[in-house]
Amino acid sequence: MKKANNKKQNKIIKWSLAVAVVVIAVIALIYPTSYYLEVPGTTEPLGKMVQVEGKKDEHKGDFFLTTVQIAQANVAMMIYSHFNSFATIYSEQQMTGGLNNEQFNLVNQFYMQTAQNTAVYQAFKLANKPYELKYDGVYVLQIAKNSTFKNKLQLADTITAVNGQHFKSSTEMIDYVSKQKVGDSVTIEYTRIDGSKHKSTGKYIKLENGKTGIGISLTDHTEVVTNPKVTINAGRIGGPSAGMMFTLEIYSQLTGKNLRQGQEIAGTGTIEHDGSIGQIGGVDKKVATASKEGADLFIVPDSGTKKNSSNNYLAAKAAAKKLNTKMKIIPVKTIHDALAYLETGKIND
Repeated sequence: MKKANNKKQNKIIKWSLAVAVVVIAVIALIYPTSYYLEVPGTTEPLGKMVQVEGKKDEHKGDFFLTTVQIAQANVAMMIYSHFNSFATIYSEQQMTGGLNNEQFNLVNQFYMQTAQNTAVYQAFKLANKPYELKYDGVYVLQIAKNSTFKNKLQLADTITAVNGQHFKSSTEMIDYVSKQKVGDSVTIEYTRIDGSKHKSTGKYIKLENGKTGIGISLTDHTEVVTNPKVTINAGRIGGPSAGMMFTLEIYSQLTGKNLRQGQEIAGTGTIEHDGSIGQIGGVDKKVATASKEGADLFIVPDSGTKKNSSNNYLAAKAAAKKLNTKMKIIPVKTIHDALAYLETGKIND
C-alpha cells in the first residue's frame, strides 16, 4: 500500500514539474524583452493619401510608399529572427535612441510632418508653380537636462514666441535669447503637434557653449502655403522615409503628367530641401513588401558608396536577388534623377 502511494506521489511530482516547465517556457516565449523586432510592413497607395485641390489623377498605375513593422520582441520573436533573413533584432538604444515610447512617437510624427512639408515644397518648385514658405517657429528636437522647461516642453513642440516676441527665423530667436541674462525669467509660447497652444515660464540657463539659452536643440518649422492646396493623410505612419514618394505623387497630380505609364511604382527615401534623396533604414524589408504586393519598380536612394551597409541601392539589389523578384530596382541620388527615369527611362548623369 505504501509503495502504491509513493508511486502516486512521484507521478504527481513529475506531472507538476512538467507543467511548471511548460508554464515557464510559455512565459519566457511570450514575455517581452528589451529588444525590438523589425520585419516587412505594408505597401500603401499614395493616391488615397494625397489630394491636390481641384486635381484628379486618372492615369493608370499607382505610386506606393513602403513601411517596416516594429514590435517589442519576445523570446519567440528573437528565435524567429534567426530563421528569417528579412527580420532584424535591435536593442532598445539602437531603435529609440534612449527615448520613451511617447517621445519616440512624437519624433516620428515630426519627421513625417517635415517630410510632407518638404515634399509639397519640392513638387511645386519642380512644377514651377507659386508657393510661399511661412515661418511658424522652431521645432523642439531635444531638451537639456538642466533646462527649466524640461518637464513642460515636449519633443516636436513648436515654440512660437519668447517673452511675447515673434521672430522670422530661428536665427533671430537664438540671437535674441543669447543677449538675455542667465537666471532671468522667460515666458515661451508653444504649440503641440496636436494643435493645442500652451504658455510656460522658466529661467534662462547657461549653455555648454557659454551662451544664454533655454536649453533646447531646435530646427526651423516652416509651412508651405500653396494654391492649389495639398492635403496629405498618412494615418499613423511616421518617419521621414516617404518624402520622395510623396513628392512624386504631388508632382504627378499637380502637373497631370503620366509618370507611371500604367506601372505600380513603390519606393523609399527622404526628400531634402536641395532635392537630394536621403538614405533610410530597413530597405531590405521595404523591398520585400513591395515585391509581395507586385510592384514593377522600386525607386531607392543611391549614396554612391560600395558598401551595402551605407548604400540603400546595393542593399535593395541584394534583397531583390534573395527574393528572386522581377521588380526592377532604380537607384536615384536626387528627385531630378527619379523624374528623369520616369519620363525618359534613363537617369541623368
